[in-house]
Amino acid sequence: MKFCVVGTGYVGLSLSTLISRKYPVTAVDVIEKKVEMINSGQSPIVDKEISEALSSGKLDLHATLNLNECADADYVIIATPTNYDTSANSFDTSSVDSVIKSVTAINSSCVIVVKSTVPIGYVRGKYDEGFTRVIFSPEFLREGRALYDNLHPSRIIVGTPDRSLDSKAEIFGKVLAECSEEDPQILIMGSTEAESVKLFSNTYLAMRVAYFNELDSFAERHGLDARSIIKGVSLDPRIGDYYNNPSFGYGGYCLPKDTKQLCANYWDTPNSLIKAIVESNDIRKRFIIDDIRNRISKGSTVGIFRLTMKSGSDNFREASIIDVMKGLSDAGMNIIVYEPAAGNGFRDWEVEPDFEAFAEKSDIILANRMDPMLKPVEGKVYCRDLFSRD
Repeated sequence: MKFCVVGTGYVGLSLSTLISRKYPVTAVDVIEKKVEMINSGQSPIVDKEISEALSSGKLDLHATLNLNECADADYVIIATPTNYDTSANSFDTSSVDSVIKSVTAINSSCVIVVKSTVPIGYVRGKYDEGFTRVIFSPEFLREGRALYDNLHPSRIIVGTPDRSLDSKAEIFGKVLAECSEEDPQILIMGSTEAESVKLFSNTYLAMRVAYFNELDSFAERHGLDARSIIKGVSLDPRIGDYYNNPSFGYGGYCLPKDTKQLCANYWDTPNSLIKAIVESNDIRKRFIIDDIRNRISKGSTVGIFRLTMKSGSDNFREASIIDVMKGLSDAGMNIIVYEPAAGNGFRDWEVEPDFEAFAEKSDIILANRMDPMLKPVEGKVYCRDLFSRD
């Protein structure tokens, strides 16, 4: 079998490297530099396992700018981004729509697997429009550990809009399992149910983040030891010691947009908890802004140590620290950023590439996650990372 993967972000590139361990894969992207890097054995994203796999020379993987090279593929996997459009109250699926239409014109016999996160009911809608070979398979990956998570999947889920596609879905699920290093359970279900699994899974994780952040806000407001409280709560095996480390709020590729999309999908269903998760994240960021304003005077210089949401990542899209920066800037604070991944500047804020100069200029340093670099200036650091992990 031959596979084509459209999009080489965390999802697409990790799938390309995973499957090309055993099958020929063509990876398609619109960015020439990314294609060149992949073909030269370099990873365009920060991911240890992907970098090692690409540099090994053992993959049957070819990257290209030309979608026509998917003409002989048995499976075409779509992993293009679907950002949340606040004006439409839904994911912007235009990139997925475009690829489905183009691939169908190029290759009328392949199965199209949507890996991009989409609104609940999206694939069923495509089937009703006449695109009858489209299935959906949600991904459950962490940024910076995407290939690792594909190699060690918790489960493999493939959804179909019609039972006639179940056999194709089963083959795809078995390929993912075969290329992994585990023996994961494969679940075949309806495409709308599979889309729901993705959004409900991420919204539950966002709920945990929001819950422990609100716990931390309470402890901070009342002078309590949040670390002790969280440890005591999390030792209950029904609760567990995971997704419980306070932060400035959840962010990144998935949780912000997935929670908003699920909330939008609830438009005709009574709910309180789902919309409260989104609201809680905004409340947490406002709490952080107010807490910092109470510690420093107007006109102070606030240093932002790293924009990335988590360690081992180069992504700061939808990072909670950015909203905190906006709030402090609006309150009259000067903002300076230390972020090696930001290049020469970030929006309207100054980026200081030299850490010592950055620390010297800052009256207070905000860090979503602690880092050994901060040890010499820890007296200036404001951070809610209690367990030194993501």
